[in-house]
Amino acid sequence: MGTSTVQLSLACADYDRTAALRTGQVTVEGADLTYLTLPVEETFFRMVRYREFDVAELSLSTYVMTLAQDPSPFVAIPVYPSRMFRHSGIYVNADSGIERPEDLVGRVVGVPEYQVTAAVWIRGILAEHHGVPVDAVRYRTGGLHTPGRTEKLSFSVPDGVEIAPIPAGATLAEMLAEGEVDALYTPRTPAPFTAGDPRVRRLFPDSRATEQDYFARTGIFPIMHVVVIRRDVYEAHRWLARSLTTAFERSRALTMVGIDETASLRYTLPWLPDEVAATRAVMGADYWTYGLPGNEGTLETFLRYSFDQGLADRAWSPRELFAPETLEGVVV
Repeated sequence: MGTSTVQLSLACADYDRTAALRTGQVTVEGADLTYLTLPVEETFFRMVRYREFDVAELSLSTYVMTLAQDPSPFVAIPVYPSRMFRHSGIYVNADSGIERPEDLVGRVVGVPEYQVTAAVWIRGILAEHHGVPVDAVRYRTGGLHTPGRTEKLSFSVPDGVEIAPIPAGATLAEMLAEGEVDALYTPRTPAPFTAGDPRVRRLFPDSRATEQDYFARTGIFPIMHVVVIRRDVYEAHRWLARSLTTAFERSRALTMVGIDETASLRYTLPWLPDEVAATRAVMGADYWTYGLPGNEGTLETFLRYSFDQGLADRAWSPRELFAPETLEGVVV
């Protein structure tokens, strides 16, 4: 008899760290992988609403919220395809009078969804490090550049927190430029800022220096997304969790080898080797890791923020997030 493999669909963005999976240079043991390259918002929507994929990249915040369902629809593996510091994701209207984080108190702030991972990190950081309580601002939700975005998951609005949708037909980016909201917490850069519109600026003008200082003080490189397996697929093939984790790690490792090669640049950045050296000087040689070891503090912080902000149903521990098969190795 021939050897059969599991047919597996994966929805994930187009990352350098997953390129070897996409091209087939790295394979998933025991599986035949179909890699669907999709924008993250589309992947999240289709996975949460319709469970369209066997495996998918998913917002960490959304995943944690789904754990309250019985049974929970997804099982995560400790793979983090998206990580990013988020001080740079706070934008303000230039005429709002907001110069410091404390000036946000009492203001109207736009967010694509209250529960998006970037907003959870931003609110938590502002509350813990800058004296801006979560309930000190009024939140307005909606599409950044396209009208009509709504929350993917329902949740109970925390006591004392004001959340309301923006008007039909409006977008957060345009409302920020017009001064109809004072500030914006967003994972995507608003178009007016990209276009050089003087009405929109970052709260932290030198966001890189601010984020490097944050990392030096906390050791946290924020995790944005995890990879999840649809529960029915996981229950039918428990071995897939380890196979997928191994494959994602192999693909990531290939990306990091030669990233600073000078004979011919791997990416279209003229000073790429200098940039890699500068990043390693701040964050260490292996700055983008998968797995639980070394990432516990980052995950504990996020889980605390999620619970404190009324999103997680309880205070989860990092180990509870992941398939147990991925957390222990075989000892011979």
